[in-house]
Amino acid sequence: MGTFPALTRSLGHYCIKKSRSFYFPNPHVYSNGHQYQTHRTLLILDSLSSESVRLRRLSDSDSGIVEVNLDRPAAKNSIGKEMLRGLRNAFETIESDVSAQVVLICSSVPKVFCAGADLKERKTMTPSEVQDFVNSLRSTFSLIEAFNVPTVAVIEGAALGGGLEMALSCDLRICGEDAVLGLPETGLAIIPGAGGTQRLPRLVGKSLAKELIFTGRKINGREAMSMGLVNYSVPAGEAHSKALEIAREIIQKGPIAIRMAKKAINEGLEIDLPSALELEEECYEQLLNTKDRLEGLAAFAEKRKPSYRGE
Repeated sequence: MGTFPALTRSLGHYCIKKSRSFYFPNPHVYSNGHQYQTHRTLLILDSLSSESVRLRRLSDSDSGIVEVNLDRPAAKNSIGKEMLRGLRNAFETIESDVSAQVVLICSSVPKVFCAGADLKERKTMTPSEVQDFVNSLRSTFSLIEAFNVPTVAVIEGAALGGGLEMALSCDLRICGEDAVLGLPETGLAIIPGAGGTQRLPRLVGKSLAKELIFTGRKINGREAMSMGLVNYSVPAGEAHSKALEIAREIIQKGPIAIRMAKKAINEGLEIDLPSALELEEECYEQLLNTKDRLEGLAAFAEKRKPSYRGE
């Protein structure tokens, strides 16, 4: 457990540093070096998968989509120390993959997305160890929230406690109609400590968030969509297909534009409107001299599909 405080501090610095950066390297400009980089990235994606968190890059036309698969069936994907390390490693690995355009967080375990924290492991911790672990969990979810490409939570089955907090840190959430979502922490005499008290009200409003957290009430996919907690509620078993549909739409757009849009929205909502409009101007300026912008105009004039390269 001694490594968690240091990891929390380093990743907090990492999130701030990355969120302020406007430099987005592009693999296509490296010619033969790009081929080496892509091959090396594929090897990294394979080698750094942990036992409970596995990375998978989709192929062919979906090559900009990367899946982070939660795979801890015996514990219903509950988050313990090993899974937390796996999540950190996964996102740090994807960050080094300059061709990644969308990340899907999925579950390999039927009927469960993530059941929350590993309470059996939690019972063995001292109060200070619990605090360190929760702090590390919170910073990991902040890393996901600040990640420079869109993230999508693909929810089938239970997303409870820390599992829902992880989904809340994603840009989009798609669930099956029979999904079960909730923050039951008050029933354990604690509160959601990995961002739930802050991200939930920002999505559904203060009053609804208070009701869900005070009561610990669980809701299904349809109710979650009606209150704005998820973007789509689809028939059970179809959340992954819907997520792929949306991801495929995203990867057809200008990669730098998507990153700038995410930055402008995320950071703009945390400041006053005049400052947010200045931020939007700064983000727009970053796109003016890109080859992708010129390609978009040319494709429109020539009535063809644009071919964006992230340049």
